[in-house]
Amino acid sequence: MNMQRDTATIAIIGGSGLYEMEGLTDVESVDIDTPFGRTSDAITVGTLEETRVAFLPRHGQGHRINPTHIPVQANIYALKTLGVERIISVSAVGSLKEEFEPLHLVVPDQLIDRTRQRANTFFEKDMVVHVAFADPFCAQTSHMVVHAAQQLGVNVHSGGTMVVMEGPAFSSRAESFMYRSWGADLIGMTALPEAKLAREAEMCYATMAWVTDYDCWRQGGEAVTVEMIIGNLLQNVAASKDLLRNLIPRLNGTRDCPCATALKDAIITPQDRVPEDLKRKLEPITGRYLS
Repeated sequence: MNMQRDTATIAIIGGSGLYEMEGLTDVESVDIDTPFGRTSDAITVGTLEETRVAFLPRHGQGHRINPTHIPVQANIYALKTLGVERIISVSAVGSLKEEFEPLHLVVPDQLIDRTRQRANTFFEKDMVVHVAFADPFCAQTSHMVVHAAQQLGVNVHSGGTMVVMEGPAFSSRAESFMYRSWGADLIGMTALPEAKLAREAEMCYATMAWVTDYDCWRQGGEAVTVEMIIGNLLQNVAASKDLLRNLIPRLNGTRDCPCATALKDAIITPQDRVPEDLKRKLEPITGRYLS
């Protein structure tokens, strides 16, 4: 198959512990400086099962960027310029539900935003855009993740609500109880604003949420510690890589989900009122609507 270099249709955003992806061939390192600054790290573009894939470690090599300061606008913008249509996010999460055990995989379908310090839109001024976000994850892509996991015998749960907290400290016990009372199933620190920005960029977004701990809600249970998380994390990373190799070839089909046209009826500002420099800045995202 003859594929253009420096492009990819699938992206993997690696979370804690997942800083590289083995098995890629024809590999290039792509360093992109965007209007929103530099990405978390260089983006690795390579071929896996005849599919061009982009890999980006969200915390940077060496895990040096905390959740609040991840340059998510730059990350999503850069992936869009590479031609990415689907993003698979891999993240470590805490469980708020007994049956979502450590080392299990959850593919969530809902989010609760508890972040406070993060830019969560590409449209910050001079242009108003309201994307639909009732279903924050791509249902089609999430289904493919679940199916691939089931084929490998992974303990996978389809659906669940994830609370995204600011961090970097873990929850207080009172917060953990509160989130459970809301009906939340998981807690993490990185799915937002990734999911919102991916939707604005008309990219499908699904999360492989690997459970590392029970947060701190369990009566008599030990409080969550970094040591506890790292031990489970290393096992989850190995499982993630196996699953991704099985999943990536399935993601090549034509998209017919709402994600692909998320901006179609979302841009409120008339085209002639959008400044020309803003049109140029956002051309990879809005170009087909603001010619």
